[in-house]
Amino acid sequence: MNTKRLKLVLSLIALALLLTGCSTSTELITLDTSFKDAMNDGFLSAFITYPLSQAINWLTPKVGIFMAISIVTIIINALVLAFTFKSSMAMQKMQEIQPELQKIQAKYEGRTDDMSQQRMAMEMQQLYSKYGINPLGSIASTFIQFPILIGMYNAVRRSEAVANATFAGVSLSLSPSQAIGQKAWICLVIFVLMVACQFISIKIPQWLAEKRGKEEAEKHHKTYKKPENQNQSMTYMMLAMVAFAMYSIPTAVSLYYCISSIVNIAKTLVIDKMTHKEA
Repeated sequence: MNTKRLKLVLSLIALALLLTGCSTSTELITLDTSFKDAMNDGFLSAFITYPLSQAINWLTPKVGIFMAISIVTIIINALVLAFTFKSSMAMQKMQEIQPELQKIQAKYEGRTDDMSQQRMAMEMQQLYSKYGINPLGSIASTFIQFPILIGMYNAVRRSEAVANATFAGVSLSLSPSQAIGQKAWICLVIFVLMVACQFISIKIPQWLAEKRGKEEAEKHHKTYKKPENQNQSMTYMMLAMVAFAMYSIPTAVSLYYCISSIVNIAKTLVIDKMTHKEA
């Protein structure tokens, strides 16, 4: 079973379902907006967008719009991690066993008969069991993260604080494309940092896996062979799509993505240490 393809398909289904439940309202959410008003816009608006937007509205007068979005983002990521910690560890371990998985796949390359396919699946399952990995475990985190991602986008889009507050004299409601015309360089800086942090966040599990592979090869006096990354083009395509989308929507959303990526990088490093400490 191609778990990456399955995860992608399920992710797209989840996104489609959630988008049908999203509010298209552009009315600003203020501190005076009631939960009842939010319910009129749908369940996603009431239970995710509304509290996130109100948190930003409440924090902004106290710490500023930049810190308000950053604090809310860190809290959100901490809550998501609490629910997806095991699947996050499994995803990281999956990166490390790629060389062994590729050996099994190479062993049965070109053998399409049912018996060979069953043996390959059995050997792969034995490998997963050896390292305590559930290859489908990461799918649960996808379903948890999608509504939060969409809810945060709507919270930023509809928050009164984002619409009215400024950072370094610039409104974060401006998109990077609008910022060029107004010479609001801070928006472009946040956008570029977001793209860079997204790239590092995506690549760091692979870099850590390669580092561990080299250390293991040196320990056994072997030559390290870098595993083939069959999804590299997809990774760059996804990054380009994110950058393209973020370029034309409020910079506050890019800030959210940037902080989320930094948190994810830190989470990956911590899980890597914990995983190998256990080993």
